[in-house]
Amino acid sequence: MQLKTIIASTSTIYGGKYLEYLKEELSEHFKEIETLLFIPYARPSGMTYDECTETARQFFQSIGIKVKGIHEYGDVKKAIENAQGIFTGGGNTFVLVKTIYEKDLWKVIRKKILSGTPYLGTSAGSNITGQNMKTTNDMPIVEVPSYQTLGIFPFNINPHYLDPKPDLLQHMGETRDIRLKEYLHFNDIPVVALREGSYIHAIDKNWILKGKFPARLYFDLNTIKEIETGTNLYQLFKK
Repeated sequence: MQLKTIIASTSTIYGGKYLEYLKEELSEHFKEIETLLFIPYARPSGMTYDECTETARQFFQSIGIKVKGIHEYGDVKKAIENAQGIFTGGGNTFVLVKTIYEKDLWKVIRKKILSGTPYLGTSAGSNITGQNMKTTNDMPIVEVPSYQTLGIFPFNINPHYLDPKPDLLQHMGETRDIRLKEYLHFNDIPVVALREGSYIHAIDKNWILKGKFPARLYFDLNTIKEIETGTNLYQLFKK
């Protein structure tokens, strides 16, 4: 397995600009490519594919990389097969997964990523690199044929992880921590919960947690712990 993959909790940190916090990392990550294939399938409404792609295009122009949306190609499978690099953006994971199934793209995307093509996924685009999409935060606004996703990593991702606030007296629903424990009650696939601004940069067998904050690893109900920045997650999951 060859990997050159960045999976990030978010594309925009509060108060910051689109992908700005990853600019230096992405300049290095995509330094050998001229054109990046952008997959905007997670956007259910509000922004068209063209508008979403334009947002990505404006950022990557600042580091000398062209962007073309997958929807601009007649043959989307061939577009992936020929891609120099791939970026799957955020939005609704159910919409993204449904669209990828409808277009029969799972195998070709997985093969491309595992062959070493540099990949970036933010939010929903990071969710699909796990074993399944069951730990998304999104509402199931569409039906999906299956929860199974790319399976690049032996764990699931929970982006936008929020810590509980025990000092709040009013009811605000279940915390993210509670919901992930509920998931583990019925599922045995671990979860890496990424806080905003945190990301995993995976190069082959080095899956390094980066960013300002630690991640939270939900290995099982009896093994839940904080993972410090700089940790190689591969070492935690290798058999």
